[in-house]
Amino acid sequence: MAKKVVASLQKGGGKQHTKVIKMTKGEKGSYTFKEEIVHNDKVQEWFKQK
Repeated sequence: MAKKVVASLQKGGGKQHTKVIKMTKGEKGSYTFKEEIVHNDKVQEWFKQK
């Protein structure tokens, strides 16, 4: 399934986007991951949001 996402991003303007993954520590000590595909210009803003 991941291959389809990568293949579709490489067509047209796909190189203008980045897959970002943010790791946060929960209250009980476990880690959760949030991932999203964002435009290259918005990557730093995405990491700054809570």
